Amino acid sequence: MSATKPASSDDSSAPELPTPRSRSAWDAWGTEPAHLPAAARTVVATLLPGKAHPVSRRRRPILTPSALPDADLAALGALVGEANATRDDDVRMLHLGGKSTPDLLRRRLDDPQTAPDAIIAPADHSEIAAVLAACDARGIAVVPFGGGTSVVGGVDPESGAHRAVVALDLARTAALLALDESSRLATFGAGTTGPQAEELLAAHGWTLGHFPQSFAYASLGGYAATRSSGQASRGYGRFDDLVHALRIATPAGDLELGRAPASAAGPDLRQLFLGSEGAFGVLTEVTVRIRPIPAATAYGAWTFPDFRSGADAVREATQRGIRPTVLRLSDEPETRVNAMLGGHLTRTRGALAVATCEGETDRDAAETLAALDAVFAAHGAKSRGAEPARSWERGRFASPALRDSLLDIGVLAETLETATTWANLLLLKSAVTDALTASLAARGTKPIVMCHISHVYPAGASLYFTVVSALTADPQAQWADAKDAASQAIGEAGGTITHHHAVGRDHRPYLEAEIGTLGTEILRAVKSVVDPRGIMNPGALVVPAAVLHSGEPNA
Repeated sequence: MSATKPASSDDSSAPELPTPRSRSAWDAWGTEPAHLPAAARTVVATLLPGKAHPVSRRRRPILTPSALPDADLAALGALVGEANATRDDDVRMLHLGGKSTPDLLRRRLDDPQTAPDAIIAPADHSEIAAVLAACDARGIAVVPFGGGTSVVGGVDPESGAHRAVVALDLARTAALLALDESSRLATFGAGTTGPQAEELLAAHGWTLGHFPQSFAYASLGGYAATRSSGQASRGYGRFDDLVHALRIATPAGDLELGRAPASAAGPDLRQLFLGSEGAFGVLTEVTVRIRPIPAATAYGAWTFPDFRSGADAVREATQRGIRPTVLRLSDEPETRVNAMLGGHLTRTRGALAVATCEGETDRDAAETLAALDAVFAAHGAKSRGAEPARSWERGRFASPALRDSLLDIGVLAETLETATTWANLLLLKSAVTDALTASLAARGTKPIVMCHISHVYPAGASLYFTVVSALTADPQAQWADAKDAASQAIGEAGGTITHHHAVGRDHRPYLEAEIGTLGTEILRAVKSVVDPRGIMNPGALVVPAAVLHSGEPNA
């Protein structure tokens, strides 16, 4: 087994606190506003009639003043190095929360922005554990912060019942800590980003294969804490499928979970922390399953007569065990809009599917693609060749940044996702589409509601919705109403409130309806054991029992 040395607080090569060049911008998805293609302006003008209300970006935010006393800052700085504990506004403004459209809209307003009282950047597990112990003793809330890409309020700087809140920035933990090539396992510091992990693994001929849309910024600890699912999930699996072991620091002590590929030693405790969103503790190290970098990739695209026939074909291919690496099916509205944006199809009717197929040889990849093509052809699909899939791959990480430029011209573009069984798929899709359309129409706008399947299983699939609408004079309320209507529709139609965006604070009101009162109490019981004073990410995932009965605002 080979290993790389982790960064430590006295290592001169350890990165300093994040800078604006190493983090996405404080008020946008990316570091700079994305260029809005002329085709996008044409789509807006053609499909979104009516008056829009642009919301301009601010040059610099006004932040709430820090509530962390000098003595507390000094004590935390002594644990991680004075340079790695700061109340500097240039750093605080990069930790205001996540990157949902409500987050980005809020940062364009003139109101003071709620910021963490300090940013603490530990280098490794021992420093993280020491910081948690100090914060627990001093009554300071802690919000673990990886890439800051949550779109469900998962990293909001909320202090709850505590006198201050710090963002625990995990960027300095980024490292390949161990590589076990015979077992195909790699251990990373939790703050390692997707690109960093792939670069470190590629040097040895391996890949993790996890590519969510937030890939450029998100961290492996964040992937695990939210049960992330990447765009290559059909080939590589969800991130929780890839996790072999976890090292965890909690206010009550440390845990090391996962010592064998499978175990019958009671319930799998890893599952309590996968998806726990920093509410139970900090995932400090993640051991993941890796694969050799594929030698060949084949690309394919098909147009189906409609979404229903496409979904039937995707279901059959999945249940027959055909495993492309990427498999996506866009409905008719999404196919039409993407065609108008990209110009890679001459016909815009129908539903477009794209796939990539990897293999150890060109023949392996081609055989998977041929098997998929045969199933799709039997369901009325027409092959469109490789280019639509290649075009999707070239731009697959760029879409979120377009939201910034669309807000500039008064256009709301937001997403939400769910999942259900194949038998319930079309009913759920219709229910959510109708709920979004009716809610936005009630505010005088005519939205475009698009949907695609991007994660599939033998029993069902995810549905990922994109909503585009003219902004009203009150865009926050506009989207809050639409999201609530869609969330209610998801529950009533038998879907899950989230397939891979996690619960955060935004989905918490709908969680109990899905897992039941007893399920919610089980989560509270776990939190009461590992985080008895409730300092960990207050308000995310589940409200502690003590807060629930206290009348606190975040209950």
